[in-house]
Amino acid sequence: MASMSKRQTDDVGTLRLAPVEYSAAVDRYLAAADLGRTSRRVYRISLHGWAWPLVDRQAPTGRERRGAHPPVVPLALLDDPKAPERLQRGLADRAAATQPRTLARELACLRAATAWWLAQGWITTDPTTGLALPTPCRGLAPTASEASTTAATRATAAGPDRARAVLALRAPLRELTLWHLLHESRGPIEQVLALDIEHLDLPGRRAKERAVGSLSWGPGTARLLPMLLAGRTAGPVFVTDRRAPAITSAADRCPVTGRGRLSYRRAAELFTAATRPLDPAGRGWTLLVLRDRAPRNRPEPR
Repeated sequence: MASMSKRQTDDVGTLRLAPVEYSAAVDRYLAAADLGRTSRRVYRISLHGWAWPLVDRQAPTGRERRGAHPPVVPLALLDDPKAPERLQRGLADRAAATQPRTLARELACLRAATAWWLAQGWITTDPTTGLALPTPCRGLAPTASEASTTAATRATAAGPDRARAVLALRAPLRELTLWHLLHESRGPIEQVLALDIEHLDLPGRRAKERAVGSLSWGPGTARLLPMLLAGRTAGPVFVTDRRAPAITSAADRCPVTGRGRLSYRRAAELFTAATRPLDPAGRGWTLLVLRDRAPRNRPEPR
């Protein structure tokens, strides 16, 4: 008999044992997720793709990927100390034949699923902690934008150029989304960090005014937000990397992952650390640089 930590109580109060096999855990996650038919199919393909690296095998690519049957993988392999290393190798393998946005979405799918499995008590560690997209993919920015982070630009970045350089950084998805939202909305950091998923009008690119006041954003945020929120339908938009302490209020905790709302202090620390290479003084910048506006009628570089 499995322990209570390896069981889940369903809607009618009966107990269900944790699945033994990874694919079964995927099925259970998708059955519980609030996803449309098309999204569910995309999630299934993405999540099944992670089975291969968990057993040190390279996942199929191209047309072979859609119809491939994943290997049988014990769910317990996610708790193996070597699981993060295997998944990181899987990321590197996929990067060779996958668009950066697709790879970021697939990693977001895995993070959402493992967080849900953790919440059910089916696994005890999060193997996605510390996973990073391969260097060419992290910024999710076009080559022309990446040029703004060259040594010459770092030495001269000032005024509006600072925000442009920041948004071209290769950074984790959460930070990129937050920075784009702050820059495009010009909203106070406290207002942005107070956003909950139910406050968002994603098609309208704005927040519902009754929730946190007037707040809207542009195409950069609109592109990143769905990837950040993959698998989550409630709770804070921006959450911490780890589960929140037990004393954290329900309003500041993600009901799916158990992670707490990202604080102003932590967001500021991460921003300063990320921008040190951009700062000629080497100290890093504050989040206020994201309010810098580009000058109008600026000639395009030749």
